[in-house]
Amino acid sequence: MKPQPSTTARLSEAELDEIRALIEQRSAILFDASRERFFSTRVREHMEEKSLGSGTDLLRQVRGSIAEYEALLERLLTQETSFFRYPAIFEALEKKILPELQEKKFWENPRTLRVWSAGCSTGEEPYSAAITVCDTLKFAEAWDIEILATDISRRALRHAERGVYSKRSLQEVSLGQVETYFAPVKHGFQVRPRIRRMISFAQMNLLEPVYVGKFDCIFCMNVLMYFSEEHRMAIVRRFYDALEPGGYFLLGHAETLGKAPVKFEALVMGDCRLYRKPGAAAEPARAPVLAEGSL
Repeated sequence: MKPQPSTTARLSEAELDEIRALIEQRSAILFDASRERFFSTRVREHMEEKSLGSGTDLLRQVRGSIAEYEALLERLLTQETSFFRYPAIFEALEKKILPELQEKKFWENPRTLRVWSAGCSTGEEPYSAAITVCDTLKFAEAWDIEILATDISRRALRHAERGVYSKRSLQEVSLGQVETYFAPVKHGFQVRPRIRRMISFAQMNLLEPVYVGKFDCIFCMNVLMYFSEEHRMAIVRRFYDALEPGGYFLLGHAETLGKAPVKFEALVMGDCRLYRKPGAAAEPARAPVLAEGSL
């Protein structure tokens, strides 16, 4: 018989601080004072689920097992997402970014389009991007399209790779898009193979020094808030270096770049702000970026 979750888990402030420091050391993810209540609540929920009596027991467990550490981290990282979240961003992709790229790359052979969904969670964002690309590009089948979708959570990536979503989760997807890009299955709708083949899913902490090539567009929505100011700036610099000249960087609705260490062109379109890397002629010289921290 499975043991019942403990309801008397002991967790001191010192143990919370130690858990917080361990996560920042291993994954560079910072749970600061603004998320104190959320952090302590999620840690206690995790302890109850694992039937752990104290913070010391939890620390022993996560230090001794990568799988247990990742299970705690996944509990703490909110996976709230949806198809076409922030519609203004996808409208900008459809009406400005993709038409620009189509004009710029029309005579290239092959015509390539590379998009990075950084912090893709359970996959709704990269699939939304793929659907928008297929709906917008003329003769999309004549393009070499690659969407890299990365996240630190293995569990979220497994969900994303399956590409199966409930009817309720597709409420922002038009009926025509559901019929074109999804197939009904037992537990909802599955993204059709031709869309899934456009996307490569990979586990990644954004501070890992991994070469991923150059991209025309990078999505990074509601991810930078999990990092310290120093690490946020290192990640922004990495994104800048990964963009093609003229490429676009897209943040969540309420996010801004603030004191970015690189010079993007800020463009306002409707209800969203876009950041564009200057063209080659205007591109400033930059020192090499040294990324640090990994899972």
